[in-house]
Amino acid sequence: MTDGAAAARPGGRFRHGSLAWRGEGSGGARLLLAALAVLGLVAALVPPLSSEARRVEALEALQFALLGIGVPALVALSAPWRLLGLAGRRTGATDAEGNAVLERPRMADRAAATRRRHPRLARGLAPVALATSVFVAWRVPAIVDALARHGWLSLVEAVTLVGAGTGLWLELVESPPFAPRLTRPQRIAVAAIVMWTIWVTAYIVGMSHTSMYRAYAHVAGRDLSVSADQAFSTGILWLASLCAFLPLIFSNLMKWLRSDEDADAALYRLVRDGDAGSSTDSARQAEPHGRG
Repeated sequence: MTDGAAAARPGGRFRHGSLAWRGEGSGGARLLLAALAVLGLVAALVPPLSSEARRVEALEALQFALLGIGVPALVALSAPWRLLGLAGRRTGATDAEGNAVLERPRMADRAAATRRRHPRLARGLAPVALATSVFVAWRVPAIVDALARHGWLSLVEAVTLVGAGTGLWLELVESPPFAPRLTRPQRIAVAAIVMWTIWVTAYIVGMSHTSMYRAYAHVAGRDLSVSADQAFSTGILWLASLCAFLPLIFSNLMKWLRSDEDADAALYRLVRDGDAGSSTDSARQAEPHGRG
């Protein structure tokens, strides 16, 4: 059954190739990841971290790491869409292709189906470009200074970082019913680029001999020095991005290298199918003339 072809089922149930999705994995593990995502979000937005992040650069970097890296990764890995009522329940049956039959497709199912119908690289890279731009924007000194002066902006930061970050991770990991539109080599490249982007922004701050963020006061004898605060900030962002993206890079690399798919055979099959399709089209175009 091809994507986009739906057949009605008895009792109002539907079997839809583009809306069906495979197993959810371990329910307990996903529930734990979802709980950690909620805890991470709460920890980032309530005192003491939310208040201390306005005073210490390193803690502001920790808040950014939670909202931009940790929480989105946990959301995507936990796949809480059915728990939130956004994905349909399975009937317990599967179709001939091994896909679960959904009782009633919902918003997440339809969004996942739309993604599968449009797997082009440009569409897969759009969330990546958006997330990277949002990450860089929230590290700009003027915006970080505004965060330090106006605590309510942390809510805007949370919405944009978690939203854009989740869109990024949906292109990097399986999150039923969502599946990445990027191939494994593309996921490796994207993860490395995003990780390096965060590293570069952190490195610029860490190597500065003066305070990059003017809104943060460093009182001698009471607060961390400018260099120490910025060094801790850099270390936190490096460690957070390393722990999030490096396992993803190596996991995709190992699965890609161990894949049974031979690149030469795949290329040969692609060319063969293309030639066969061209021959069929030519035959169809010539058929009316032959009849005439």
